[in-house]
Amino acid sequence: MTLALTNARVLTPDGWRNDLAVLLEGERIVNLLPPADPRVRHAQPHDLHGAMLLPGFIDTQVNGGGGVLFNDAPTVEAIRRIGAAHRRYGTTGFLPTLISDSVDVMRAALAAVEQALAEGVPGVLGIHLEGPYLAPARKGVHDPKFFHAPGSEELALLCAPHRGVRLLTLAPEQVSLASIGALAAAGVIVSAGHTAADYATTHAALAAGVRGFTHLFNAMTPLGSREPGVVGAALEDANSWCGLIVDGHHVHPASLRVAIAAKARGKMLLVTDAMPPVGADHPEFVLNGETIIAKDGICQTAQGVLAGSALDMAGAVRNAVRLLGLPLDEAVRMASTYPAEFLGLGASHGRIAPGYQADLVVLDDDYRVQQSWIGGVAA
Repeated sequence: MTLALTNARVLTPDGWRNDLAVLLEGERIVNLLPPADPRVRHAQPHDLHGAMLLPGFIDTQVNGGGGVLFNDAPTVEAIRRIGAAHRRYGTTGFLPTLISDSVDVMRAALAAVEQALAEGVPGVLGIHLEGPYLAPARKGVHDPKFFHAPGSEELALLCAPHRGVRLLTLAPEQVSLASIGALAAAGVIVSAGHTAADYATTHAALAAGVRGFTHLFNAMTPLGSREPGVVGAALEDANSWCGLIVDGHHVHPASLRVAIAAKARGKMLLVTDAMPPVGADHPEFVLNGETIIAKDGICQTAQGVLAGSALDMAGAVRNAVRLLGLPLDEAVRMASTYPAEFLGLGASHGRIAPGYQADLVVLDDDYRVQQSWIGGVAA
């Protein structure tokens, strides 16, 4: 059966259109056609009443949601619950993210994601391992007792054949260039983060295979006049991507505006770094034995250290428009098209175009999610 989504402001790769119907068959978008086309008239209609129809949001850094922290429950059911919580805010694709933990928990998380992908859990695209190959000097809320350099057995585990996307955040100064190269050659997307590296080390890591930077500005060496640091290397490099937490707390909006202006268009992507309070009734959660309370949109320890965020992707898009002054279409691309390209999924996800996955979100003018589709299945 063909479904025709009509009467919407559609964000296409060529910009906004209000004169097209979007036709879905199964899990794919099959066409964009004028409403008067016979193929539209013969399809099952679904009137969106003038709302915005956007490519579904893709979040590459989701630590938790729906009251669940992935580290505490590295299971298929936890992934399903986290995904359902974030879907309420327009996220149709995500990477469950494991904060630095033991090798046994890493194995469990990898196995859970493999199983979730095999079972077709809605929205899951792969896994993000944030650590444990990080720098103690830039640990954030990560527990440094887990930090170490990867040995041969762990490299073999990470480089093994796998379903979906595998993203690994590491500190370039903690991992050899040969290991970075081996990871990249095995299809692992390597991102630099929680790092005290200098510019030269970061530049060498980019040449070895680093493709991205995890939550730019946070937990990394800043851009200075005589030492460009990790931030300088990230902004200078034309080929890498940078994740941005646009919640008004992690990074000053002016710094974000400068970074976006400096980086090539299409290389900045919105992430949430979300914790269990997103989509949950209770603001508290426990991390490394410490109770964290989300208050006024901020997750932080009693010492004031930021502990992820209470941000959702619809909120990130809204903030990108209202705090950063970005056009809405560009903010949406930073939440959909550009993350898909970073993850190597640009030919199948992140656009409303024929042949693409029918991962879609409907927003009203206040950025409230009205409906979504994942693989053509509505919710």
